[in-house]
Amino acid sequence: MSQRLAAIALAVVEHLALAALALVVMAPFVLMIATSLKPADLIFSDPLVLIPQRFAAVENYAAALTRVPMLRFLVNGALVVSAILVIQVTVALFCAYALAKLRFRGAGIVFGGVLLGLCVPIQVPAIPLYLGLARLDLLDTYFALIAPFSLSVFAIFLLRQHIKGYPDEVLQAARLDGMSEFEIVLRLILPSVRPAIAAFAVFSISAHWNDLYWPLIAISSLDNATPPLGLLLFKDSAMSAEYGPLTAAATIIALPLVVLFIFAQRQFVRGFVIPGDR
Repeated sequence: MSQRLAAIALAVVEHLALAALALVVMAPFVLMIATSLKPADLIFSDPLVLIPQRFAAVENYAAALTRVPMLRFLVNGALVVSAILVIQVTVALFCAYALAKLRFRGAGIVFGGVLLGLCVPIQVPAIPLYLGLARLDLLDTYFALIAPFSLSVFAIFLLRQHIKGYPDEVLQAARLDGMSEFEIVLRLILPSVRPAIAAFAVFSISAHWNDLYWPLIAISSLDNATPPLGLLLFKDSAMSAEYGPLTAAATIIALPLVVLFIFAQRQFVRGFVIPGDR
């Protein structure tokens, strides 16, 4: 009985700690949404009130959508992250299959290079990438936003770990039935790694949707600006001191990622469970 009470008490403490941590993490987002609903004279009111007596949501969100080309930023972001994800998954799927199931000379060295690539941040090759794109006159284009991220070593590593657990007997039977390696990847491997792809998609979309570092270097026009870069450009507009529209724009930009995670959370969790550990 005492052990059961101790276990219940431990569970209560753990949940309280997680709830406190969740409140800390959520506080900036709650404040952002609350500020986007307030008129200017209530934003810095004392004491702080999350639910104002007067709302200015329509004015703030209308300003965020109309005073700068917010819809253009959102479309640019959607195109860029979608293209990056499709290319990354396509390349990683075949690379991961080759590293997991095919035997070829130098496979260990290649996989070592993948692991080494996990340690290299984007800031390291940024200057060579910039100079190469400048030489090719490809700066300030969608290509400049997409091409540097076409290869994801994290995707290769994640998919390889999942594919390694796929039964070799099934692959041998498929080969005896006349299936090519290309067909095996698309018809057998791809369905089995969908949870891993979904998990990686959340990471990839979140990272590139929120990326400011590379677009700030590669893009110089509003026409090709991504959402974070477009939000940064608010400081050069007439809205620079209007915190209501500014936080409304930030809320609009954050909303697609929240919706994505809500719909993908189950697959996200499954994607990090290695088949052999289930």
